Amino acid sequence: MAAPAAAQAPSRPPPPSVAPSPTVRSPAASPQTPRPYQPLAVTLPLAPQDASFETFRKELAAVAKSRIYAELARLVTRQGLFWDRDFDGGFDRKRSAVDNLAAALRLEQRNGLGWSTLAMFAAEATAAPAAGRPGVICAPAAPSYDAIDFDRLIDVTRSSARDWAYPRADKTTVHAAPKSTAAAINTLGLAFVRVLGYEAKDDEADMVRSSWARVATPAGKVGFVAPGALMTLSPKRLCYGKDGSGRWSIAGYVSGGE
Repeated sequence: MAAPAAAQAPSRPPPPSVAPSPTVRSPAASPQTPRPYQPLAVTLPLAPQDASFETFRKELAAVAKSRIYAELARLVTRQGLFWDRDFDGGFDRKRSAVDNLAAALRLEQRNGLGWSTLAMFAAEATAAPAAGRPGVICAPAAPSYDAIDFDRLIDVTRSSARDWAYPRADKTTVHAAPKSTAAAINTLGLAFVRVLGYEAKDDEADMVRSSWARVATPAGKVGFVAPGALMTLSPKRLCYGKDGSGRWSIAGYVSGGE
């Protein structure tokens, strides 16, 4: 008799659907309740004092906006393009330099998000000499800080280098939620801040620059920092060099990560 009775019972309406929450991608396993830590100051890098480099960056910005492949090829070195941290083996010696650059940037994938990445590089004013590559500079440049104190900070907090970022301005607001209208709960100075994760979607090409960062302040408060306000120590980098006539061109690419 149990089966017929169950069959006659009124069916329950399905539970209301719940919108999925944003994906939180963490640089590493982070504690649920971060402990306070001693701030470690950083000194922001400077822009090269070279008017011709500024002119080249404007050309690059115009090409990134137009998304004309042939115009990009004109700004890329014809020979000797390098691709550092090519973890997936995407570099192909049989391809042209611009084709390898397009592969590195994933230029036409996901509705051309690689062009947006190129635009961000064009907007980056800082650059510094590339280690082991004479005459080549890479952007963005790294900040200055005490490496010994940084190692001590990692040890004390039981973290890794990829868990840390630094603000790109001397005053950076920390919000209570990942939106600009959320209350401000703290202001970061020019010091390392611990990153607990990023509010990211699967179609975003660069989480650090396009996503809200969930951070733990030196005081131990957890909040959110706006996209593009923080920089890691291992970002993607675009590199430049001059040819024999003194004209700038894209000389290489450095993938992000360790």
